[in-house]
Amino acid sequence: MDHVHTIKIFSCRGSKYLTEKIVQSLKLKLGESEVTVFSDGEFQPALLESVRGATVFIVQSTYPPVENLFELLLMIDAAKRASAYKVIAVMPYFGWARQDRKDRPRVSIGAKLVANMLNAAGCDRVMTADLHADQIQGFFDFPVDHIYASTIFLPYLRNLNIENLSIAAPDMGGAKRANAYSRILQCPLIVCHKSRERANVVDSMTAIGEVEGKNIVIVDDMIDTAGTIAKAANMLMDKGAASVRALATHAVLSGAAYDNIANSKLQELVVSDTIPLRPAPGADISKIKVLSIADLFADVIDKVYNYQSITPTFVY
Repeated sequence: MDHVHTIKIFSCRGSKYLTEKIVQSLKLKLGESEVTVFSDGEFQPALLESVRGATVFIVQSTYPPVENLFELLLMIDAAKRASAYKVIAVMPYFGWARQDRKDRPRVSIGAKLVANMLNAAGCDRVMTADLHADQIQGFFDFPVDHIYASTIFLPYLRNLNIENLSIAAPDMGGAKRANAYSRILQCPLIVCHKSRERANVVDSMTAIGEVEGKNIVIVDDMIDTAGTIAKAANMLMDKGAASVRALATHAVLSGAAYDNIANSKLQELVVSDTIPLRPAPGADISKIKVLSIADLFADVIDKVYNYQSITPTFVY
């Protein structure tokens, strides 16, 4: 299809490793940009090539530190002020997604605030993967392309040819996602029920469903301290599971996460590269396998640019 508007893809610093794979998949050139950092820590991104009249895609996962989010906002503003036709934020990991509601008095709804800031910066569209809560799409007043890492995880699971397979949700909130996997793979579903002592600390856990003799795969959208998944894996093995693996789209992996994974009864943890692994020197990452989501985002970017339906991209 002939376009009046050319396509340009830029990367912020936090996701350059992923953007390079995306442009390689699309057989395009990465847009040139730079970030000037001042002595007080303030920084200013600049686009080093014209974007006038172009459809601009800017790739950045907004994992901590907060500079990753703010750099994306500044890049969007720069592209808009340089007369880009459309500016699309490609956010493989959408940070602050866990703050999607007021779960106690006098707290912010961070996900809505991030949506407002993207709108204020001049963003025309957002692409993201496996939002912590689907309803976050409603926080935006412009299109959101919400894609699922199941597109890359399901073929990997099928290739393992696991016998007596069961899918598990690590908590009640993840039951919908796990149910989709169990339906597609036509295998039983197990739901782990947990109670929290406080944020990031699980007090107790039990399982609902047949566990004994099963090869279990726990499915989640993100893994942070790995406390929940480690506790779930240990509990399932203690209840007679033959093996326990885990799938998680976003490898946040903070605090003691790497130790929790290494010391757990997990056989394997499979994650995507929406966030780069950042283990401390000497950390044991032997159980962690990374599958790239770059080709999936490249396909969606190509379809959006060419005004094609992205429905075939969705596995569930």
